[in-house]
Amino acid sequence: MLRRAFHNWERRLAAAAENRAVRPFDWGLEWVPGLREGAGDPSERLTAWADETLRRSQDFFAIDPAEYSFDGHRLTFASAVVTPHEENNTVVARLFPAPAQTRKRAVLVMPQWNADAEGHVGLCRLLNRFGLTALRLSLPYHDGRMPPELKRADYIVSANVGRTIAINRQAVLDARLAIAWLHRQGFESIGVLGTSLGSCLALLTTAHDPLVKATALNHISPYFADVIWEGLSTEHVRESLDGNVDLETLRRIWMPISPLPYLDRVRDRQTLLVYALYDLTFPLELSRLLVSEFKSQRVPHQTKVLPCGHYSTGVTPFKWMDGLALCRFLSKHL
Repeated sequence: MLRRAFHNWERRLAAAAENRAVRPFDWGLEWVPGLREGAGDPSERLTAWADETLRRSQDFFAIDPAEYSFDGHRLTFASAVVTPHEENNTVVARLFPAPAQTRKRAVLVMPQWNADAEGHVGLCRLLNRFGLTALRLSLPYHDGRMPPELKRADYIVSANVGRTIAINRQAVLDARLAIAWLHRQGFESIGVLGTSLGSCLALLTTAHDPLVKATALNHISPYFADVIWEGLSTEHVRESLDGNVDLETLRRIWMPISPLPYLDRVRDRQTLLVYALYDLTFPLELSRLLVSEFKSQRVPHQTKVLPCGHYSTGVTPFKWMDGLALCRFLSKHL
């Protein structure tokens, strides 16, 4: 009965989101390095590309040095990925310095899909109370990086298969460059906190950046594709995928932007896995599957289970349960 009540609540909260658009399916080969030219079945070409990319993921997520601009609060720099939308090519992050900091500790905060400019600001300030400086990153195609044609951050998660790969890679490269800036400022112990889509990106970042000491993953899944296929928040994306690609193929194509292949790369870090019992957006069986993989591969981790759903995590008292768990973990391990 409790599960039914939470699931009904989750559906009502999800229905409050406006401007969801069913966009056309596209393989998006022009977004994928090396696939713009050439002939052959797009599905087979993308699958072969994904298999090869997994073998050289360190190159796929490699960064070059960047030039930064910082006004004491707002950090900007050119993204490592150039997209057709000028607004999206400048990375924006806001710094929330911890008062009376005794150690140089910082957390890169990666909010959820469709977070507005104020999303996770409260969490950044809570991190400050734990003596942690927070750098809140705006994800690609979010808030100030969103072109006028969009009302939602549709280009980072969509039925355009290649573009979804490219923009999630862009998010990881942006995160790595932000971490490099923190390191340049003298921060000696750096963590990453990611929520929902941000949790996937946080693990990818941690797996490919040796500067990250600890990561807190808030709402989790081993596969990118399965969340899109089964989740409540992405039913409109699934509508375009149906009939054009099957889940097994999509899972394989999107494996380079999925957490599962990279667990061995976070073996030497501290990881917190947070999931919710009544989550319909990151379905419970997917969250438990990732926890099971951490256990079976003997990757060190801690787990926190929230007695709520995905959307209701942002409602009192659950947001405090979640936020305190995230901040305590990062404060202990940084």
